[in-house]
Amino acid sequence: MRSDFYEPLNLGQDRMVTINALADIIAEIAGIEIVKKHIDGPQGVRGRNSDNTKLREVLDWEPKISLEEGLRKTYLWIENEIRSKAAASPETFKVKMNAL
Repeated sequence: MRSDFYEPLNLGQDRMVTINALADIIAEIAGIEIVKKHIDGPQGVRGRNSDNTKLREVLDWEPKISLEEGLRKTYLWIENEIRSKAAASPETFKVKMNAL
């Protein structure tokens, strides 16, 4: 934000992560076990990563927080927001909170 570069830049971890691995990481953060069910159908994206080449060139910067740590912080923030809203309006969130 403190640069005069106004074009979009990729910003993220540059290590390849499969969708299955991403689901496992989030399940671990949530403290739950999941069962993945693969069904026949069109094949979409198998994994994601960020090409940070331009980011390094333009800003001489790259992310220092791991994917796991970033997801953990985001998950905990979202969970806290949901719990706060549920406390303020228990009837609205009663069913949803049982899933947490």
